[in-house]
Amino acid sequence: MNLELEQNIDANKLLVSNLNRRLEQIHQGGGKKRIDKLHAEGKMTARERIAYLLDPEKPQIEIGAFAGFDMYAEHGGCPAGGVVVVIGYIRGRQCIVVANDATVKAGAWFPITGKKNLRAQEIALENRLPIIYLVDSAGVYLPMQDEIFPDKEHFGRIFRNNARLSSQGIPQIAAIMGACVAGGAYLPIMSDEALIVERTGSVFLAGPYLVKAAIGEDADKETLGGAATHSEISGVTDYKMPNDQVCLDTIKDLMDKFGHFDKAGFDRVAPREAEGSAEDLFEIYPHNGSKPYDTADLLRKLVDGGEYTEYKAHYGKTILCAYARIDGWAVGIVANNRKVVKNAKGEIQFGGVIYSDSADKATRFILNCNQKKIPLVFMHDVTGFMVGTRSEHGGIIKDGAKMVNAVSNSTVPKFTVIVGNSYGAGNYAMCGKAYDPRLIVAWPSAKIAVMGGEQAAKVLTQIQVQSLKDKGAAPDPEGEKALFEKTKANYEAQTTPYYAAARLWVDAIIDPRATRTWISMGIEAANHAPVEKFNVGVLQV
Repeated sequence: MNLELEQNIDANKLLVSNLNRRLEQIHQGGGKKRIDKLHAEGKMTARERIAYLLDPEKPQIEIGAFAGFDMYAEHGGCPAGGVVVVIGYIRGRQCIVVANDATVKAGAWFPITGKKNLRAQEIALENRLPIIYLVDSAGVYLPMQDEIFPDKEHFGRIFRNNARLSSQGIPQIAAIMGACVAGGAYLPIMSDEALIVERTGSVFLAGPYLVKAAIGEDADKETLGGAATHSEISGVTDYKMPNDQVCLDTIKDLMDKFGHFDKAGFDRVAPREAEGSAEDLFEIYPHNGSKPYDTADLLRKLVDGGEYTEYKAHYGKTILCAYARIDGWAVGIVANNRKVVKNAKGEIQFGGVIYSDSADKATRFILNCNQKKIPLVFMHDVTGFMVGTRSEHGGIIKDGAKMVNAVSNSTVPKFTVIVGNSYGAGNYAMCGKAYDPRLIVAWPSAKIAVMGGEQAAKVLTQIQVQSLKDKGAAPDPEGEKALFEKTKANYEAQTTPYYAAARLWVDAIIDPRATRTWISMGIEAANHAPVEKFNVGVLQV
């Protein structure tokens, strides 16, 4: 093995190691002391509840594990956004589970908690997936109520989505396994069925202290809204459960009886392994993300048998479009080709850049996949569209607009994997978060920004230097260099996949070796929802 391959392997394994180390910390939630306190109360943690509920032999994927990462330090942090969201299987039925983590501020809702819950409901709505809520929350985190309570994408949207899910016949089951207070009380009761655990579960619009302050009435938690009250007197809940385990077993039994709905009809055959070993991915992606590599080599390690049929292989070579299968599912792949290539005129085209011919090819391919009901997989390593006089005269804006139009109006499910760079309008054209991918994940090598750190730092430094010159305080060359390095460091900190995942710009940062699992489970989820009619609108040809 040559030195270059060894460097690639070492760099990529280190990135995955760092990823796993951070995940281990996140999985501790609020820490051992708070976990022990839950156990002393006879309760399981959010992650223990999910592990008990889901089929252990089936795969599962976690959405938003890095939500809130390195955010809210002044409030003590909010690991995983204070809520755990997992797509998995119960009695063989695919579903999405949302569990409040009571070890994190008693399960209180931070702004990112609301955003993550809305993302879970969005996945359920788009894919017609049953959704299970395991409720254990103190309600809105009051010190930040102005950022979680009143706006369109805030706390109240959750209950609107409850109603929308119900109206579309998408099953919702809620288990009240701890506190369920104030506006949060609506979530389980707007679900199809609600379970409540004795002694630990409670649900009320106002707790004992607020009731005393508001109307002067003395009432303990159990009398006000405990399991007996709501199962025997108010009729608010449907099942009274003696403990967490029996509650979760009952959810399994309820899921086991669901009927089956129409499928989208995406094609699947018996799965085959990809070419070689998944470990080979570490050899291919360069330790220096700016170096060129052959994207075709990556695809062979991801698609069944390493086999694909390339569309317009000799045209628009900086985007690779191909039909293939992943875990048996038929897919159409749109991937930025990172090789330096030559077009038909013998002109050099830089890998990772979208040229007019590449955008035209990708647009046609996306239209074909919609015509044939084939799910789309976008693999990003894009520095943007080609710029300059020649490109502008050639209509790069028009060709880019065609691609963005096709992506925007596509009705087959789209899945996005950010392998390396995802810069500027390239992010948009390749189905970034703003373009409704069913799932969007990043490898640890990903970078997401308007432009690369070097270029952005130069632009920002020039602006700052000019401002200082205007004030008569122009820096010397050493001062300008220091300003550049500081600007670059600040900018690059915002391009990491961790910064993006903390804000839910991506659903997860994943080990590259898990890419096939994410895509396969995503397509299986999408197959629950029939595809709408495709209409691309006006294309400027």
